[in-house]
Amino acid sequence: MTSDLALPFTQALAAGTLVLDGGMSNQLESAGHDLSDELWSARLLAERPEAITEAHLAYYEAGADVAITASYQATFEGFARRGIKHAKATELMALSVELAVDATQEAWAKGFKRPLYVAASVGPYGAMLADGSEYRGRYGLSVAELAAFHRPRLEALAFVGPDVLALETIPDTDEAEALLQAVRGLDVPAWLSYTVEGDRTRAGQPLEEAFALAADVDEIVAVGVNCCAPEDVDGAIETAARVTGKPVVVYPNSGEVWDAGARAWTGRSSFTPEQVTGWRTAGARLIGGCCRVGPEAIAGIARTLAA
Repeated sequence: MTSDLALPFTQALAAGTLVLDGGMSNQLESAGHDLSDELWSARLLAERPEAITEAHLAYYEAGADVAITASYQATFEGFARRGIKHAKATELMALSVELAVDATQEAWAKGFKRPLYVAASVGPYGAMLADGSEYRGRYGLSVAELAAFHRPRLEALAFVGPDVLALETIPDTDEAEALLQAVRGLDVPAWLSYTVEGDRTRAGQPLEEAFALAADVDEIVAVGVNCCAPEDVDGAIETAARVTGKPVVVYPNSGEVWDAGARAWTGRSSFTPEQVTGWRTAGARLIGGCCRVGPEAIAGIARTLAA
């Protein structure tokens, strides 16, 4: 998805630090879109696709080098519950990549000179359930069952040719193991990113064990964490880099806390662009933000890293 003169994603990753975008949902909500739906931002793939392109473009304009697609909650099972058949669901997953590519084309048409990349989001099984279980893991499914769930959507996304697959917000090692099996042979690089609390996955496994699963998987070009508190990032970078020897990806939340009962964010942001200097020094090569991190914060990250 890069321009003809740009380095392929893996070479760009080896050459330096890339800025990721921020939260898709908060950018869409700030534009006035209602995401109170089990499909979350994936609903707009069918209803308001142009809004997704606009959100991607806002992050590119802020300084992001990588756009993460609106496919986090896009699954065949989730679409089926809304009466969307398999063929149409496949089209919508492909569209999520195409919309991000459209944003890169618009950015280049505006005169952007830097390479831009598209990461196809693959959220956890719990995202499809839409009950918050992606922050607990341990769904009662085997590794084989989880691999069977993920492989068809991985194939649908990989077929369109994104620069990288973002296996993100993974809460436990069972699901990570399943994804590492399912991603083999797709001919698209991937990163694996856990959601964590302290030095453990959300399901309670030590991060050393979690990252070690990906150490010898050639398809995985970066490992790290996302959708966690900014305070959890430093230790995770050290562990990921030491255990795997791979580049590290980090994109935490703002530091605010989601109140599931009230369906609202509470507390104050603890995320500052200045933190990223230490993250890069420790080994992070893909740096951005997740929930409640918008274009302004991404612009701050881009300025800090450029300096």
